[in-house]
Amino acid sequence: MNTNPAFATAQKLTLLIVDDEPASMRALCDTLEYEGYRTYGYTSAADALAAMRERSFDLLLADLQMPGTNGIDLMKSAQLIDPTLVAVIMTGHGALETAVAAMKAGALDYIQKPIKLATALPVLERALAVRQLRIEKKRLEENVRERTEELKIANRELEAFSYSVSHDLRAPLRAVSSFTQALLSEHVASLNEEGRRLLQNVNAGAAHMDRLITDLLRLSQLNRQELHRQPVRFSAVVGGIIENMAGELAGRDIEFVVADFPTWQVDAGLLQQVFVNLISNAIKFTRDRAKARIEIGYRMNGTTLVCFVKDNGVGFNMKYMNKLFGVFQRLHSADQFEGTGVGLSIVRRIVERHGGKVWVDGAQDQGATFYFSLPDSRTDS
Repeated sequence: MNTNPAFATAQKLTLLIVDDEPASMRALCDTLEYEGYRTYGYTSAADALAAMRERSFDLLLADLQMPGTNGIDLMKSAQLIDPTLVAVIMTGHGALETAVAAMKAGALDYIQKPIKLATALPVLERALAVRQLRIEKKRLEENVRERTEELKIANRELEAFSYSVSHDLRAPLRAVSSFTQALLSEHVASLNEEGRRLLQNVNAGAAHMDRLITDLLRLSQLNRQELHRQPVRFSAVVGGIIENMAGELAGRDIEFVVADFPTWQVDAGLLQQVFVNLISNAIKFTRDRAKARIEIGYRMNGTTLVCFVKDNGVGFNMKYMNKLFGVFQRLHSADQFEGTGVGLSIVRRIVERHGGKVWVDGAQDQGATFYFSLPDSRTDS
C-alpha cells in the first residue's frame, strides 16, 4: 500500500500523458498510477485531443518534440478545449531557451528527460494546485455572471414596480386626496369638529404618501440615470435654492453663510438635489431656534472637494449616525419633524454616483454638519 501523504489527493486527479515513444509513455503512466494519479497515455497529439473531447483532464504532460507537431502546439489546442487545463512540457534538451519558450507559450513548468520521480512529482503538484485555482476562478466568474443577470432581472422588475407605483397606486391615492379636500371645502358646515379633524388627518396622510412615492421613485431611478457632467458653480446653485425657499423661510430668522465655491464638474441637476435635501434638512431641524445659522461651505482635501452644510439645530446622538443615510431611517418622530426618511438616502446615492462619500458629525441639541466629497473634477474658474 502506498504511504505517500499526497496519495489520497492524487488519486482524484487525472493526467493526460502524450509521448511519441510508446515505451516511455507506458512507463510514465505506470509510475504515476502507482503514485495515485489516474493516467491516460497517447502517442499522438490527435488521439490526445480526441480524448479531451470525450472526458475532462486535470493536467497535460506532453513531450516537446513529436512527429508532425510539438508539445507547445498541443498544449495550445488542448487549452482551447479546456481553458482551465494546466500543462507541463517534457524535454530532452536542457537548454534554457527551450524551457523559456514553453513557459512563454503557457506551460506552467517543464521536466527534463530522462524523468526523475523526485523532480517530477513536486512539479506536478504545483501545476495541479494552479489548476484548482483556475477552476475556482472560473467558478467565481460564472457566479458573477449569474449574479449580474439576476441583478438585471431585478432592475427590470424594479422598473416595472416603479411604473406600477407611479400609475396604479397614485391614481387611487389622488382620488382619496381629492374627495377629502372636496368634503373639507364644500361640506365643512355639515361636519362637526371631530369629523373635520379626521378628514384633515386623512388628507395629510395622503399627501405624505404621495411625497413618499415621489422620493422612492427618485431613489430607484438614480442608478439608471446617466450622469451629465458640466462645470457648475455651487455658490450660484445654493443661492438659487435659498431664493426659491422664500415662502418656506417666511417668519424665520435664519442667517445663511455661503462660501465662494470653486467650479466643479458634476451633474448639475443631481447636485442641486443634494443641496436642496441638505439645506431643507438644516431649515427643518433649526425650526426651534430663535436665530438659526446655516453655513454652506467647503474645504480642499488634496484634489478632493469636501462640501458641508452646517446648522445649529437640534442635532442628534452620534451613536445612531449609521441610521441617517438608510432608507426610511429617522432619528426624530413624524410628530416632531415631518419627512419621508428617504432624502438623505438620495443624497448618498447621488454622491456615490459621482465617486464620492457622505458622512456626518453632530451632537444632541448642538447642531449637525453633513459632509460630502467629490473627487478630482475641478475645472479652471
